[in-house]
Amino acid sequence: MQLVIISGRSGSGKSIALQALEDLGYYAIDNLPAMLLGSLVDELSKAPSRHTSIAVSIDARNLPHALERFPSLLADLRRRQVDCQVVYFTTDARVLLERYSETRRRHPLTRNNDMTLAEAIDSEESALAEIRDLADLVIDTSRLSIHELRGRISDQIANHQAEHLTLTFESFGFKRGVPLDADIVFDARCLPNPYWDPQLRQSTGRDPDIIQFLDGYPIVGEMHDDILGWIERWLPAYQASHRSYLTVAIGCTGGQHRSVYLAERLAHHFTARHAGVTLRHRELGIHDALAKNSSHRPTRNLPNANDREGR
Repeated sequence: MQLVIISGRSGSGKSIALQALEDLGYYAIDNLPAMLLGSLVDELSKAPSRHTSIAVSIDARNLPHALERFPSLLADLRRRQVDCQVVYFTTDARVLLERYSETRRRHPLTRNNDMTLAEAIDSEESALAEIRDLADLVIDTSRLSIHELRGRISDQIANHQAEHLTLTFESFGFKRGVPLDADIVFDARCLPNPYWDPQLRQSTGRDPDIIQFLDGYPIVGEMHDDILGWIERWLPAYQASHRSYLTVAIGCTGGQHRSVYLAERLAHHFTARHAGVTLRHRELGIHDALAKNSSHRPTRNLPNANDREGR
């Protein structure tokens, strides 16, 4: 049995995620009382084998004492060797305020008290802190379209294999903030910047002219080798801790040149040695699911692929 527990901030895409998993064949339940997790697994274990993949949503609508008991409930499921993933969805608070303002929906925590929307968003984050701390995967939906989010659900959750760590390399621009779902962050802003060459400004770190430019500086190769060596040194420890996901984020100023170049080189190095490598370029809107020992580079161009800011 595969159990996916979805949680996170209201308005961050939990319902879309649950619907996406249902479309992929999961038995989906929204707003499950946390105390019923064990009973649900027991009952479905006795049911016909078609209920082998289950997705449930547990969020701040639960009673406070049920949320407090979530860590022990999760530990019990794992002692019973249930293949269980906890996925937490988050979004920048300013983006949530905009989403609620645009849709005119009420936040669940404002319905029965006098909280403002901003207070409800903060209160919800505090109530779900323990679930977030226990999450196997945190997905930041601040800049994801529905199409992108459904793609992430399919690639990272539905296709995840038990006992395999999914290693993700993500490039980003510091001018738009560090990704909220990053586990490890490296800063490439000290490297030579192709942006200042007008002929290179509109290219990306995937293009031959940028690759040639950055290959010409020894310091770029030194940073690549240092990051690669660090990951190779510590990846076995992350795997030994039974971690399901590890996201390595590499940032430069605009997320178009240096970080893209490094993320590409690192991802393709580990693809030949590690099952389950994915590559994301946040500012380019590109997400690749890389096949082990593959010599080609499959590309998914997402809706914001032309939104480039390169400084």
